[in-house]
Amino acid sequence: MNDAELTPSSESNDIKTPLTILYQDEYLVVIDKPSGMLVHRSFLDKHETVFAMQTLRDQIGQHVFPVHRLDRPTSGVLVFGLSSDIARILSEQQQQQLWRKYYLAVVRGYMPEGGELDYALKEQQDKIADKFSRDDKAPQQAITRYQPLQQIELAIPVSRYPAARYSLLALQPLTGRKHQLRRHLAHLRHPIVGDTSHGDGKHNKLFLQHFNCRRLMLIAKQLQIPHPVSGETLLFSAGLNELEPLFQQFGWPIAEQYYQQQFTEHFS
Repeated sequence: MNDAELTPSSESNDIKTPLTILYQDEYLVVIDKPSGMLVHRSFLDKHETVFAMQTLRDQIGQHVFPVHRLDRPTSGVLVFGLSSDIARILSEQQQQQLWRKYYLAVVRGYMPEGGELDYALKEQQDKIADKFSRDDKAPQQAITRYQPLQQIELAIPVSRYPAARYSLLALQPLTGRKHQLRRHLAHLRHPIVGDTSHGDGKHNKLFLQHFNCRRLMLIAKQLQIPHPVSGETLLFSAGLNELEPLFQQFGWPIAEQYYQQQFTEHFS
């Protein structure tokens, strides 16, 4: 394993760079959201000028309606309705748990085996956006399935250890709490690399120094939904994108078929 630097994974995005469209018809459009891009405008990030919603609107020349969200540092599959009615139907599908979401994450340490974590999470509040929310709500049920796919040991000392170990996990959230995957993996003591809120700064620093990688290592890799009009099953898959060279360097698979097979095998 060598420590050749990779192309930086920037938290800023070039407004001239078009978004990757994974699917589009007259009812909905699905994109591969880059890491570091906000889904829509927010007064919490007043200085930001690039947003997935506005960029996509300008790119396809029509209004789009948000259905769900991905955290700013998370990349992957993001769905928009092309009308408010379709967006409502898609949102109702989510509430009825008709969507199947699958993620990939690089985490600290060797995860020995897969499992299902049922660990309630207290609602997280933003200081500004949620200042009128109650902070005495009971924790909400949160369930995540996880399965280790790959492992690697790097001959790089970290903390008191002579080497650094990491696992590539497949994840399926069965609920949709705020930062659920990040908080659940931190609870399991396998925080996601690059997580500045719930992660391990020493390992985040290692990836930055040795691989020039500064992003959250979490990808919304695959999403299966019923078409909002026809009911046909749709399957969307996001790319590894700027993480592909890192996966190749680690000797991890990059083929889409591999990950689709793993999701089917472990979570069906």
